[in-house]
Amino acid sequence: MIYNNIIETIGNTPLVRLNHVASQIKGQVVVKVEYFNPGHSIKDRIAIQMVEDAEREGKISPGGTIIESTSGNTGMGLALAAAVKGYRCIFTMADKQSQEKIDILRAVGAEVVVCPTNVEPEDPRSYYSVAGRLAKEIPNSIWMNQYDNPSNRAAHIRSTGPEIWEQTEGKITHFAAGMGTCGTITGISSYLKEKNSDIVTIGLDTYGSIFKKLKETGEIDPNEIYPYLTEGIGEDILPENCDMSVIDHIIKVSDKDSALMTRKLARLEGLFIGWSCGSAVYGALEWAKDNLKPDDLMVIILPDHGTRYLGKVYNDNWMKNHDFLDEGTILTASEILKHKTANGGLHTLRPDQTLSEAIQMMRDKDVSQIPVMDGENVVGSLDETRVLNAILDNPSLKESPVTQAMSDPFPFVLSSTRMDILSKLITKDNPAVLVKKEDQGVDIITKYDLINVLAS
Repeated sequence: MIYNNIIETIGNTPLVRLNHVASQIKGQVVVKVEYFNPGHSIKDRIAIQMVEDAEREGKISPGGTIIESTSGNTGMGLALAAAVKGYRCIFTMADKQSQEKIDILRAVGAEVVVCPTNVEPEDPRSYYSVAGRLAKEIPNSIWMNQYDNPSNRAAHIRSTGPEIWEQTEGKITHFAAGMGTCGTITGISSYLKEKNSDIVTIGLDTYGSIFKKLKETGEIDPNEIYPYLTEGIGEDILPENCDMSVIDHIIKVSDKDSALMTRKLARLEGLFIGWSCGSAVYGALEWAKDNLKPDDLMVIILPDHGTRYLGKVYNDNWMKNHDFLDEGTILTASEILKHKTANGGLHTLRPDQTLSEAIQMMRDKDVSQIPVMDGENVVGSLDETRVLNAILDNPSLKESPVTQAMSDPFPFVLSSTRMDILSKLITKDNPAVLVKKEDQGVDIITKYDLINVLAS
């Protein structure tokens, strides 16, 4: 099938089962992976809906300007629509948003105005206020205002809700999504509850945001509003798209728990997703632990892609600077050795042993790198590539001592050496390191050991 333009590819994103992070949960837990949309987020859906509704209602005409206050993803969807339809677009963003989001928007032709985060919504410097002012000043322009725009909610009633219902064959029992503009959770939940009023909807909020307290008391507590780092969920204002009547429970998730779950989903499930996706999964699983039954089916929305967060949640230094990475979070050499498959300990060769004996040891012990030791001293190293090349060049070397093909000794590291350092020491030219264990023994870590521990 050939599409007429990129916006025709929006929607029909897959459901994927969580196999590892939800292994202790009764019932099925699946995620709807919205980064399969062309702009890599769920906001592509509302962007095209808002633009086309505005066109039908005569609120924007050819050559006009689209203005929006965005955390990045809605801006990307609107930028794609603007590129296809020939509009100019200007986006206001809070300064807490990642640089990647700003760079991506500029790459697709948008103008970006960065505004301070830590100001009241009514402050003329806020990204809401700046968007509203620009819309008044620029002729033939429209502020899409996703927070209050009914097209936001309508997009999910029209597309995302029906997709989930059809993909689960109507068997969905629980639905979970983050709460920001609330168009996603309200629109999808409205559709699903029309199909089955027993479906339970769980909203995920962040500390510093208004939604949980508002749901429980009907009031907005100013004392609960404070700056937070998580992008894409939480609010300090009540969007008109928020309909608490279709939301059954709200769970708050901390910045740290959200960030760590985001990284875990990438490592364990192969889902390279955005920060608020970690919030959605962490909070939904916390609720599911005590409430999901074996026959239940929970669907969690994963709104966007991890490329927006390379400088933040996927950056070890950023995580450590915000105290999100505990020292135990990054594995050390001793912990990696515990993950190794038992192979009888460290295998070594003497300098007087032959290359044919080295080949036999590699085959019998299923090892690729072997230290060469003269008594207690490490004098060199062998790896399978070097041995193979030496014998191919000169077959008579098979019965020669290993010193004919050995390289320099593998470097030693302490058992406390962290994995991020090990990964820099193990290279194409240096395929392993030797570890001085706390019991005074020696072991080896290869690149395959690092790969195996990451995949476990």
